[in-house]
Amino acid sequence: MADAPQIPDEAEVRARWGNFAWTSENAEKVKEIIARYPAGRQQSAVMPLLDLAQRQVGAETQTQGWLPIPVMEYIGAQLGMAYIRVLEVATFYTMYNLAPVGRYHVQVCGTTPCMLRGSDDVFAACKNKGLVKGKTTPDGLFTLTEVECLGACANAPMVQINDDNFEDLTYESMTAVLDALAKGETPKPGPQIDRQVSCPEGGPTSLKEMVTENHDYRGEWA
Repeated sequence: MADAPQIPDEAEVRARWGNFAWTSENAEKVKEIIARYPAGRQQSAVMPLLDLAQRQVGAETQTQGWLPIPVMEYIGAQLGMAYIRVLEVATFYTMYNLAPVGRYHVQVCGTTPCMLRGSDDVFAACKNKGLVKGKTTPDGLFTLTEVECLGACANAPMVQINDDNFEDLTYESMTAVLDALAKGETPKPGPQIDRQVSCPEGGPTSLKEMVTENHDYRGEWA
């Protein structure tokens, strides 16, 4: 695909990441993670270890992180798994990046609910800030990816940026989120309109007496 991220040359990747090893802090986390599973079942730890490795790579590169081949081989060796089995997991889930990304990985949902609710406007806001699908901006800040459903359909359109969701977006609010990140600020995640999580806009529409007795519509118990 033309907009697919480009994996660097393997020789360069191995030269940079061939000696990958856990930091001392992460090595302790790895022990804790593997200990959660019964003896002989340590391969079940592959997903959290891939996530941890991606975060370590991200910390070293000041990006969201990705999974070079030598890093996945390292995890496979530690868990007694063939590299191809580790790769099968990493390629199945979009939470794992198989190519370098920027500091902020902007994943825009383009599936039907988000499309009907204005994901084209979200993409337009990204485009007007210089983001191109499958590419990282020249300053290394943003990588734009179109993804399938991220499970926040009630709050469409939405994007996931690193670990946070931004929902109920418009062209203006998406632009504001990108501007804030570019300035080093931390925009408020979640709905970008006046509602709590996926509750109805303007407050509850049913069971109002029960809500009034127990908590307000923002979810705060009285």
